[in-house]
Amino acid sequence: MVLQTKKATTPPGIAIWVPVTLLWGTVFYWTSIFMLQQASARLGEGNFHPSGSEQFSVYGIQVVVLIIFALVAMMVKGTLDPGGKKQIQRWQNISDGKGEKIFVSFAGSLATSFFFTGLTAITFLGSSVFLGLHVALTLPVVLLAGLFNVAAGIAASLIVGLIFLIAKVGAKK
Repeated sequence: MVLQTKKATTPPGIAIWVPVTLLWGTVFYWTSIFMLQQASARLGEGNFHPSGSEQFSVYGIQVVVLIIFALVAMMVKGTLDPGGKKQIQRWQNISDGKGEKIFVSFAGSLATSFFFTGLTAITFLGSSVFLGLHVALTLPVVLLAGLFNVAAGIAASLIVGLIFLIAKVGAKK
């Protein structure tokens, strides 16, 4: 007699939430800096030209912000989707070949790239007090940079989708 055991699928825990948030938060931190500089120059508003050492100093603070954000997001998601049923269903759909093919989590990538631009701007403004940086960002600069950063979100979605295609994740079995 052969016993077949089925591994219970569980929603992601801290070991997934924190590294994934740090990964995407780091990617969008650096793209957000570039986009904030571009938007500031294009609009001729604000003053956003942090040096490399200032960027790394603020990044240290950003890491703490990202970890806190990951933990809060995990708790909110657990409240909104107890047991992670929707997430588990999405994984099952991807595994069955019913998921997105090229742009993985397209809407999520757009929202994330825009959100992280705002988070980066807030972190720079907040940490400028502690680090003695001169940062002046206007709302139009942050909004335009967020729109510019959507291109990075589309690129990230496309790259992940291509990796999934190459690795045959979600290929019909």
